[in-house]
Amino acid sequence: MEKNKKQILIYIPMRNTAGQLEATLRRIPAGIEAEYLAVDNGSKDNSVELANNLGLHVIRHHFDRGYGASQKTAYSYALGKGADFVVMLHSDGQYDPKYLPDILGPLLKDEADFVFGSRIKGKGALAGGMPSWKYISNLFLTRFENFILGSSLSEFHSGYRAFSMKLLERVPFLYNSDSWLFDSEIIFQIKNLGFRIKEIPISTSYHKGASSVGFFEGVEYGLSIFWLSFKYLLHRYGIIKQKQFM
Repeated sequence: MEKNKKQILIYIPMRNTAGQLEATLRRIPAGIEAEYLAVDNGSKDNSVELANNLGLHVIRHHFDRGYGASQKTAYSYALGKGADFVVMLHSDGQYDPKYLPDILGPLLKDEADFVFGSRIKGKGALAGGMPSWKYISNLFLTRFENFILGSSLSEFHSGYRAFSMKLLERVPFLYNSDSWLFDSEIIFQIKNLGFRIKEIPISTSYHKGASSVGFFEGVEYGLSIFWLSFKYLLHRYGIIKQKQFM
C-alpha cells in the first residue's frame, strides 16, 4: 500500500436485493480503490450467495435485526479494520454510485468529517419518484430537527452517507436504535460533538425494487424523531444526561 494512502470501506446494506445488487456494483465509477463489505439483514433470496460470487466480504444477520443494527455491524467492522473512511451505498440502486467521488471528496480533502447526499438539495427527490407524502414529511421533520439542533441542513434522512473514522471512534453509535431512527440519531450525535458536515446534491430513484419506509413505518419514525429531540434537549440542558450524547 502506498504511504499515506487512505483506506476506504464501502459498506453495502442488503435485504432481499439480489435483483439489483450486481447492477448497482457495475455503476461504481472506475478508479475507486476500496474494500467492499456487504451486511445482509436476513435476506430470503440469494443476496448472500450473489454477494459472495461478486467478491464482496459478507457479514450475515440470520434474521432481520433492523437497518440501524446493520450499520452498527458495519461501522464496528470498519473500526476493527482500521479504515480511514466508510461509505454506505445501498444495494438496491436507489442512490446512484456515480456520486461516490463527490461524496468521498470532502473527506479526502479534510473538508468534512461526515458527508451525505441530499435529495432535497439536489432537487431530485420528487423527480426520482419519492412519494409526495414522504417528501412533505421529510421537509417538516428536517425543519423541526434543524430547529432543535440550531442547524441548517437540507435533510436528515438520506441513506447516502460517508464518515471519517475519527468521527466513528468518537460517536457512541452503539447506543442508537436498531431501526431507521439510527440515521437521525447519528446526525444528532455528530452535531452535538461539533463535527463538520457537508451535503452533496444528488438525484435518487424510487423504483419498484428500492427499499423504503412504508406509510405506517413513516408515522412511527416521525414520532420517534420527537422522542429523540426530547431526549437531546434533556441532555443539552443538563436535566437528564444521556449516554447517547456523551
